[in-house]
Amino acid sequence: MSFLGIYETAGSAMSAQTVRLNTISSNLANADSVSGDPSKVYKPLKPIFSAVYNHFNAQETQHQGVVPIRIADVVEVSSMMEGRYEPNNPLSNDEGYVYYSGINVVNEMADMISATRSFEASVEVLGNVKSMQQSLMGLWRS
Repeated sequence: MSFLGIYETAGSAMSAQTVRLNTISSNLANADSVSGDPSKVYKPLKPIFSAVYNHFNAQETQHQGVVPIRIADVVEVSSMMEGRYEPNNPLSNDEGYVYYSGINVVNEMADMISATRSFEASVEVLGNVKSMQQSLMGLWRS
């Protein structure tokens, strides 16, 4: 894999983790949202990653083995929503139910730490590639 391929893979991984962090922050911001209508309550967002293996022909060796990370979709997870019987709540529906998003803040924070560390790993890869390129340029100048 060429240096360009490493840059493309690490850069796409950083972009994917940025989307992941954005969805986590949206989930955390709406963790306490409630509604009397289950269709109107906030549903947590989860990104779906996909790795696309780009294997071109032998003449185009600079892109051989490049595996960029892409966001296939960002989906709403409605299965986490929970309804509670609270007839005295002003937001309750006619049957006395209030619907909560069901977001677990601890899980979201753990997911945020994981996304941050993945982003940092990609940054470290880019730093190492830059260092290798500088070393190679130093050898070429000698």
